[in-house]
Amino acid sequence: MDTLLFDAFNNQNMAQFKPLFTEDLEWYQDNGGLIPYETVFENLENTFKKEDKLTRQLVKGSLEVHPIKDYGAIQIGVHQFRHIENGKEEIGTFKFVMLWKKTNDKWQISRVISYDH
Repeated sequence: MDTLLFDAFNNQNMAQFKPLFTEDLEWYQDNGGLIPYETVFENLENTFKKEDKLTRQLVKGSLEVHPIKDYGAIQIGVHQFRHIENGKEEIGTFKFVMLWKKTNDKWQISRVISYDH
């Protein structure tokens, strides 16, 4: 699911990306606090419009996935975001926690914690 999520992100495909989140999404960011659902996707739409294409890559060996009984799974890891700023490649390495909710056979992210910015 992580690969599907960030293939959609890296290809700036909002039609594939947005349905991977529940509508009661809670997104917490250490430097931004709680970000509402609509704001998350407004920010991403604006990011996708920029020429300095932002991409994400999972840091090899960092991914942990643990089941949560009768809910889904918790995903923990480290990822890098890359973009061009002032003609130079910028790379940020951050940590994340995502709660994936499984409803029937559908997996969606219900909570995101992004930190160590």
